[in-house]
Amino acid sequence: MSQDRDYVPPRVWTWTKPSGGTFASINRPTAGATFEKELPVGRHPLQLYSQGTPNGVKVTIMLEELLSLGFGGAEYDAWLIDISKGDQFGSGFVEINPNSKIPALVDRSDAEPVTVFESGSILLYLAEKFGALLPKDRKGRAEALNWLFWQMGSTPYLGGGFGHFFNYAPIKIEYAIDRFTMEIKRQLDVLDRRLADRPFIAGPELSIADIAIYPWYGSLIQGWGYDGAVEFLSAHEYRNVNRWADELLARPAVQRGRRIGAWRKDIVGRIAERHEPSDLDTL
Repeated sequence: MSQDRDYVPPRVWTWTKPSGGTFASINRPTAGATFEKELPVGRHPLQLYSQGTPNGVKVTIMLEELLSLGFGGAEYDAWLIDISKGDQFGSGFVEINPNSKIPALVDRSDAEPVTVFESGSILLYLAEKFGALLPKDRKGRAEALNWLFWQMGSTPYLGGGFGHFFNYAPIKIEYAIDRFTMEIKRQLDVLDRRLADRPFIAGPELSIADIAIYPWYGSLIQGWGYDGAVEFLSAHEYRNVNRWADELLARPAVQRGRRIGAWRKDIVGRIAERHEPSDLDTL
């Protein structure tokens, strides 16, 4: 920012969502912590600081899948970072993720804690740590990583583009909605063609590619994304994506993972935090 311009301080605004209620956004042009707050630490090796947004759900699904495979070392504490309240700007969270975005993970398995942020990085870290959900052969690994990074690169068009202008923007801009709608339909077509001859994104078995893509595109297809988007996008046309999404949702680990820190009130059995497996026993 030029020094000779008037400085406009950060502000908070609220507007009404199409589905009713309000959506608060914190506009901060600078990085760094805005208040002092240490992060809590539980008793498990893995400490997750997150919320049940699509990016956050990736990690809880991953951890629940690892636990279902018998990896006891994947036990974790999931602490709620409420981004609508600005928790991500607390000093403790900024220390483990300078970008102030959820999710962030601290692995305290060894004497020296390891900090991991960015959801794709966390999925890859956990897959390598436990030797699971990532093909071990070179070709299969490359396929899974191709689609993991496809999701990381494509989803800003879905969340920050289509989702923002279709669902959250205080004014409706027809060009912006049309522009991002066409891109999302193209991405859904890419996925639909990919899933035409294979059960999962990277091949015959579940991988971190599926875990990364499902919370965004699977949830979008199933109506858990943006209100009215299923009809608007003609989501029923993407039959292979629908089949894949339904099979993912049928997995117990996926059902458990998406309940943790869930922000949508229509997700049955949602819980703010998870510290023991029994926290998920009651619906």
